[in-house]
Amino acid sequence: MQNISKEQWKQLVNIDQSIILDVRTPKEWNEGIIPNAITLDFLNIESFKNQLTNLDINMTYFVYCRSGNRSSQACLLMDQLGYKKTYNLNGGILSWDEATIPYNS
Repeated sequence: MQNISKEQWKQLVNIDQSIILDVRTPKEWNEGIIPNAITLDFLNIESFKNQLTNLDINMTYFVYCRSGNRSSQACLLMDQLGYKKTYNLNGGILSWDEATIPYNS
């Protein structure tokens, strides 16, 4: 896991084949997301672990939550499970000024 700033995120996210993971709750998800994010609720840990099995461990993952705490824990768990590259957004979505409302809200 590597902690990165939003500026680093914006530079790196387009370089690699990557997946953006929002690990907040569904309620938080509906308040706004980083574009192209998929949601996996880290607070529902059993479901989170089960959903991880559907993801390719060789991809690059950019992970965020509200403030950066849950996403850093999610990245550490993913690293322990063998995921090759995970990036945690320092400050979470609170540091992001371009959040959008998801289409499913």
